Amino acid sequence: MDITPLVDPSQKIIQSYRSGKFKISGDVYDCSVLVAPHHATEWVHADELCLNDFQPLIDVADSIDVVLLGTGEKTVFLAPELKQALRENGLHVESMDTGAACRTYNVLMSEARRVVAALLPVT
Repeated sequence: MDITPLVDPSQKIIQSYRSGKFKISGDVYDCSVLVAPHHATEWVHADELCLNDFQPLIDVADSIDVVLLGTGEKTVFLAPELKQALRENGLHVESMDTGAACRTYNVLMSEARRVVAALLPVT
């Protein structure tokens, strides 16, 4: 599904997502990925998320307003303890299915919001 908005070419946009893959500003990732307006990188390779998985975001929490957590085909909410620990480390995390996270990221990024998408692939 192509979800490309019209934005500054220097910004990272999520162009598409499909089974196990993301296309971000022309680059294809076949794994979990962190996407910010000027950076995209591979992310976790774990079945269950823990506080340590979010360390790259905790390190720059003061530059992020919201983290959109794409949890795959269906929305899976973080354990309350993990969500609280993330909040205590300066991260506001919103869980949603990966498709919704991709679309929401593109909209917020195009509005110059300080957003990061932490995306688990759709299987």
